Amino acid sequence: MKILKVVLLIVGIVLIVFGLYNAFVPQQVLDIGPLEVNAKEGLTNQTLGMIGIGVLALVAGALLKNRN
Repeated sequence: MKILKVVLLIVGIVLIVFGLYNAFVPQQVLDIGPLEVNAKEGLTNQTLGMIGIGVLALVAGALLKNRN
């Protein structure tokens, strides 16, 4: 159970960080010669879902109790 708790905490942190990275860092969309186009998508359903699942994994890992 201790391993599951650590895995849930790590997965939760990674999902939250990756979701926030996708939401707030501009992504390169097009690069043709001297022309470069960047786009900032913002909070899409996919990024909100990743952040939500990450929060759920963090909460589950924090509330998971060890067996005696």
